[in-house]
Amino acid sequence: MDSSQPIKGRRAIFKIDLKKVIYSLLVVAIFVGAWKIVGETLITVKYFPSPEGVIKAAGELAARGDLEGYSLSEHTWGSLVRVFAGFGAAFVLGVTLGLLMGLFPIVYDTTKVIIEPIRFIPPVGWVPLAIVLFIGFSRYVFVIWLGAFFPIFISVLTSIPKAEVLFKDAVKVYGGNWFDIVRKVVLPSVLPEILSGSRIALGSAWACIVAAEMIGGETIGLGRLILKYADLMMINEVVVGMLLIGIIGLLCNEVVLQIEKRVFRWRVKISL
Repeated sequence: MDSSQPIKGRRAIFKIDLKKVIYSLLVVAIFVGAWKIVGETLITVKYFPSPEGVIKAAGELAARGDLEGYSLSEHTWGSLVRVFAGFGAAFVLGVTLGLLMGLFPIVYDTTKVIIEPIRFIPPVGWVPLAIVLFIGFSRYVFVIWLGAFFPIFISVLTSIPKAEVLFKDAVKVYGGNWFDIVRKVVLPSVLPEILSGSRIALGSAWACIVAAEMIGGETIGLGRLILKYADLMMINEVVVGMLLIGIIGLLCNEVVLQIEKRVFRWRVKISL
């Protein structure tokens, strides 16, 4: 009896997942159908992309590469390395500064006048400065870091005051000091928010990749692929690059979401 229950549970999970997959495929089919109908009946612009054109462009790019012979895998790998380098830097600095300023509010209060105005400057606005200050790979990392840093930083910063006062008092009652409170109460309460902020930061990092690859000077990357074909008004190929960024972003989000679900099973169900 006991051994059969986990099997049933796994089957139930599989059925739910399969149902979601079927619904997702149905939504994609409806979207593509609506795209085709709108393109053929309502849009008169010559360069408007069609589903057939995008599929054909994707096949040609996969088989032959782009105009300069670079394959889709080279473009994808180039962007992945840049995004994760910028995101990694944002994660380390965002968590570190978030903890520091959350644990010592006076630090944030005295630096807020500098931090908050910078937070509202879009990463694209930093492109001219990045061109002047950096070269090559560091330009990519800088622009992507700007997009990913603040979601993580703010998530950590705002989650520290929410740590249960009751738990803090319990640690003190049993003789714990400030470091024990941080280790046993604050950090466990902050970890879920770090992952939530990371999901938002990953989305921001991918949103910055085109702007970052505008200024890097290299010929590979999904952003460069989009820009290369946009200059030639080859919109189907542009959409292929856009879709690849979207699909990779979706996969990154799902990976972090699954980690969050499994590490923090005690939380309210996470599905976004």
